[in-house]
Amino acid sequence: MSPLTITARDAATGPVLEITGDLDHETAPELRDAVNDLALAAGLVLVLDLARLDFCDSSGISALLSARSRAVEQGGGIALAAVPANTSRILRITGLDRVFPIHPDAATATALNSAAL
Repeated sequence: MSPLTITARDAATGPVLEITGDLDHETAPELRDAVNDLALAAGLVLVLDLARLDFCDSSGISALLSARSRAVEQGGGIALAAVPANTSRILRITGLDRVFPIHPDAATATALNSAAL
């Protein structure tokens, strides 16, 4: 089991959270807390960079959905970047790949012309 690390940074399009390790039942509240601590201005996009995500279970998926709800509540949007193959498969099976904009990497997700609500 890999501990979860969440690193925040700012981009022109909004905040970026780099998520490293396992996003599971034990660690999902950490992502919820990190997102709740953000002040997302209307029109900005929260990018969750999953390039270093090792594992994601149903609790992790639920935390991603909570992050989406929070972003939308604040008038912003959300995008996922660098989604690992195993998590991408879960998103496809559940239809969530149509709910989240998904980008190949954080640089693409934070490009001003590709950020979408």
